[in-house]
Amino acid sequence: MTKRLFDIVASGCGLIVLSPLFLILAIWIKLDSKGPVFYRQVRVGRNNRDFRIFKFRSMKEGADNGSLVTIGGQDPRITRSGHFIRKFKLDELPQLINVFVGDMSLVGPRPEVRHYVNYWTPEQIQVLDVRPGITDPASIRFRNENDLLDKAENPEEYYINVIMQEKIRLYLEYVGNQSLWYDIKLIFQTIKVVIKD
Repeated sequence: MTKRLFDIVASGCGLIVLSPLFLILAIWIKLDSKGPVFYRQVRVGRNNRDFRIFKFRSMKEGADNGSLVTIGGQDPRITRSGHFIRKFKLDELPQLINVFVGDMSLVGPRPEVRHYVNYWTPEQIQVLDVRPGITDPASIRFRNENDLLDKAENPEEYYINVIMQEKIRLYLEYVGNQSLWYDIKLIFQTIKVVIKD
């Protein structure tokens, strides 16, 4: 209950404070390319239930009909505004809406699409015992994931067999050690990493 209360208060305050930035980004995205401001993809959440995640659209409309992995900073599907908002993780900010309504938490394992969750073992599925989050230890560790995929011979295979496996290990480690103070520490670590990069 303490974690949920923290999520409601923090996400609510965040949405109010960041509303001017949301408006600026929304206008830029609309002027930059055709399509909606928000990208709403189906992800797998707590108790293995699907939900729609909010993100600022950073790719051309219909770009997700192809590969689900984004390859490096030169992926031709990414818009001009998308390069900027991805670099500073601004595309993730609308997920404060998901946190406020209860689909997500500020901190927790990043939600995957069903396609990749289908590869998980029964032990790995335990990740879904908690609400997914905007950030977590794996998000910090793999903050340059796109660059790693750019260097892989087969990005999809590399993601499934290498990156995803390490992410899940970190997810399970978080699930076993979660606490409000640990969450707060991870939030500040994430902010530090985003600013530094």
